[in-house]
Amino acid sequence: MSASVAVAADANSQLSPEAGNTNIKSAETTGFLMRAGRWNPKQQKVIIENVPIPQPGPNQFLVKLASASLCHSDIMAIDAGQTATLGHEGAGFIESIHPSAEGKGFEVGDKIGFLYIIGCCFEYAVVDYPNCIKLPESIDVKTAAPIFCAGITAFHAVDSSELAAGDWLAIVGAGGLGQIATQIAKARGVKVVAIDINDDTLEVCKQQGADQVYNSKTNKNYIDELKQLTTGGCKAACVFSNAQAAYAGVPPILRLGGVMMIVGLPHDNVPISTMDLALGRYKVKSESTSIPKRMKKAVDFLGEHRIQPEVQLRKLEDLNDMVNEMRAGTATKRMLVAF
Repeated sequence: MSASVAVAADANSQLSPEAGNTNIKSAETTGFLMRAGRWNPKQQKVIIENVPIPQPGPNQFLVKLASASLCHSDIMAIDAGQTATLGHEGAGFIESIHPSAEGKGFEVGDKIGFLYIIGCCFEYAVVDYPNCIKLPESIDVKTAAPIFCAGITAFHAVDSSELAAGDWLAIVGAGGLGQIATQIAKARGVKVVAIDINDDTLEVCKQQGADQVYNSKTNKNYIDELKQLTTGGCKAACVFSNAQAAYAGVPPILRLGGVMMIVGLPHDNVPISTMDLALGRYKVKSESTSIPKRMKKAVDFLGEHRIQPEVQLRKLEDLNDMVNEMRAGTATKRMLVAF
């Protein structure tokens, strides 16, 4: 994390953990207040607090959030016992620009998305300008937040899976990332098989163009059916699930020399057969949101093909319910707070 990114992270997330204390330790404020949805580890729930609106520091913008969404990373922060403003996927409008960030290709009022912000579930954020990108007109800022983690990660995963038009791709984990990846793959002419244990999320992928979907829990013959459908297996499998069972099920569905693309992060290490790797049975690669310089290719592609995340619009006051639904695995779409 660069020094300027660290400043932004501090300004957005290092509020005093005591409820009601509204001091921001590392940034000056405008003197006005905003609402923030913060996880309180003592109370084990989300608390909506009034906190000061920060001022942008060197190389930063102040952004009025239009949308923010939850990610599995938020659950990881909660499990670590951290007091944090939830959400790191966000999009909005530039409200003000620090003098040092002027002349960098951005203007007040521009609609932007951004990376590397800890805590988006509040009404304003300070953002490091190199981590920002203008949104094309085809992308709605009020539903764009999931692009700036889930969408970019899904794009990198599909883009790096060594696929050509007509190849078969397995989407393992049909949640938010898997749903976006399905749209991306279909826009590239790739055939898609979605695999999950949730029929509702599989149905969303089917609606987005997946050629076939399999419930790996209820369909005991899905591997044989998949191999018959794909004439021997998929060229690649993007694993968006964090379940060990999801990773264990990948080698049997890959054709010889296929790609296992690691994206989901299980709590324990993923067992990989060194013999399979040595024999070229399959190869292992991995992708993430990555660095800001790579996001333009992803955003341009999503805008060109009008790919939008499947979202469920919620209110800031719903954050605690949203966290519970993520934990229970009942969410079928990306849950998004619109401001």
